Amino acid sequence: MITRNLSAEAGAFETMRVYRGTPFAWRRHAERLGAAASALGLAPPDPTNLRDAVDAVLQANGFVDARVRVTLVGSPGGRDSDIIVAASALTALQPTASVATASWPRNERAATAGVKSISYADNVRAFADARARGADEAIFANTRGELCEATGSNVFVVDRGTVRTPPEGAGCLLGITRALVLELCTAHGIPAAETDLPLRAITDADEAFLTSTTREVQAIAAVDGRPRATTPGPVTIRLASMFAELVTQNLDP
Repeated sequence: MITRNLSAEAGAFETMRVYRGTPFAWRRHAERLGAAASALGLAPPDPTNLRDAVDAVLQANGFVDARVRVTLVGSPGGRDSDIIVAASALTALQPTASVATASWPRNERAATAGVKSISYADNVRAFADARARGADEAIFANTRGELCEATGSNVFVVDRGTVRTPPEGAGCLLGITRALVLELCTAHGIPAAETDLPLRAITDADEAFLTSTTREVQAIAAVDGRPRATTPGPVTIRLASMFAELVTQNLDP
């Protein structure tokens, strides 16, 4: 019998949207997984072997449009890490989402802040609480009371035409879709900034939206059961359209 010291294991993961049989923004996701592995003291995966494993799972299941998750698990300082690849069909999302503010803060000074690790219990608990309150997603403040992120998404607000999102120092994960949205803003002349924001910005700003690999750009329609005035707003609509166009033109931006 082979035994493993699970208490000494750590892990990181990446979730990717699959379009037309191809994982979107593969290079960025693979690089972030490698960076997370290094941050956790794990052996980074070989990018070629990793891609071969993902393609094999997608082909074996006949997935063309899907969601794929790659999980890397190992012992910090060890020479090898295990890779688990899982794919599933997509569940259609609504164009808007309701959110609930989490009852617990995100610790922006934690050792795993900004790392997409498998230490996901806080997210699972907050998401379950949000769903029990009738919301689709939970929004975290950090320990300073600032807007941080959602359980599996980044948060943006639009105020007087400027797109704003919390910076890395707020404790949020630097999402791939988040980065692409900021790049689209730059390319199309939309004012944008990474800046500290009060939690109330998701209710006070003119527009608010979530971004993630599966949500893409999704407007926030209600916060803690209170509908927002305009959802989706004009800037959110424009960014969602530009992101959809990006997907049709380039699957590895």
